[in-house]
Amino acid sequence: MGEPETANPLRFRDDEPVGDPAVTVDAFAAQTNANAVRLEPGDDARDLLPYLDRLALIEINFPTYGDGRGYSAARILREHGFAGELRAVGDVLLDQLSHMRRCGFDSFAPEAPIDPAAAERAFATWPDVYQKTVDDRTPIWAKRHG
Repeated sequence: MGEPETANPLRFRDDEPVGDPAVTVDAFAAQTNANAVRLEPGDDARDLLPYLDRLALIEINFPTYGDGRGYSAARILREHGFAGELRAVGDVLLDQLSHMRRCGFDSFAPEAPIDPAAAERAFATWPDVYQKTVDDRTPIWAKRHG
């Protein structure tokens, strides 16, 4: 498996892409001018909370499709107000996109290319949802019970 293609990710944002490379969390802590960081599975997203206002891009690495820690990291960041680009990188599969989007990802750099039209179809797969999350869609239980 090669490195994900982060130069041309699937982006679902209207703002300009971040041109700076993402640095590690450790490197970010030692810099004052970095605006892009990459979280690895062992990193704690909460370490970035004091710096969310200066970050434009956070990449979250998925080394294998079965590693779900990145979903939790994304949700933590969005629930604490991160409004920048949140990019899933690595072993990101088409059938995960809808769930990743619900957790707050708005950009994807998978190891294997994903057709943008297929991605749009994946996002529309489940019009109704059961869990409350950061994408502001009303869960079915809330629709039923007000």
